[in-house]
Amino acid sequence: MKIRINGIDADIQPDTEKTVGEVLSALESWLFGSGHRLSGLSIDGDAARVETMEACFTREIDSIGILDIHTRALTELLAESLIHVMQDITDYEEADYEQKTHFAVSWQESPGARLLAEQSSELYHWIVQAFSGSGSSTHVIRTIVEERLRELHDPIGETARTQPVVEEICKRLEEFPLDIQTGKDARAAETINVFSGIAEKVFRMYRVLRIEGCITDEVMVENTPIDTYISEFNTALQELLAAYEQRDTVLVGDITEYEMAPRLRNVHAAVLHTITQSKGV
Repeated sequence: MKIRINGIDADIQPDTEKTVGEVLSALESWLFGSGHRLSGLSIDGDAARVETMEACFTREIDSIGILDIHTRALTELLAESLIHVMQDITDYEEADYEQKTHFAVSWQESPGARLLAEQSSELYHWIVQAFSGSGSSTHVIRTIVEERLRELHDPIGETARTQPVVEEICKRLEEFPLDIQTGKDARAAETINVFSGIAEKVFRMYRVLRIEGCITDEVMVENTPIDTYISEFNTALQELLAAYEQRDTVLVGDITEYEMAPRLRNVHAAVLHTITQSKGV
């Protein structure tokens, strides 16, 4: 049996696999690692359909001449899912009361919803809550989805546009101990919330750029692997969470000022430097 992936002969020879399903299972880790997902399947030129997929999976490979596997980049699939969400929001807003009562349940069964549940569980739950008539409004969800689409369509530009926001929150982190000492608890809480959102955004774009190949394990920033910056940030974050749980406000203040602020700057600068070099901009 010859295996082709997106029309290109693949140097893959089944070992112990006996069925198409077993071959696909063996390829699953490679697909996930390359940032792709299975999008279609053809056996000897006959494209698999939803109703024939189970039969295709159980088909023995000895009876197959050519197995065509079609994949798509995860970023493309996510963007497509988010575009569908934008239309779903419009449909929900235009639906009558009876239709809205069933909207969330129906939406959760869609392929796009299942992908979001796997790749962006927090956003998925926000959307479910909005379509259930609780949680954030559809207007807020639309704004969030638009932002996520910008991250997928233009991760380089979005990373660059985030720079002043990163700098602003880093300054707030450096002022965090003073805010605690002077009783500005509301401002301190807001700082942590904004920091959390900005850090998540930077890491989302890092992940997108890794999937697209802009960032690799070989990338060095000032003679340091870029993943070292990520690892150092995560270590400091765990220390911050532990101090928060112990309600050690002095230690929380020290970590935010001397650990989180510089490390967030370093991570963002490293990501921005890397993509600038890789794209020659």
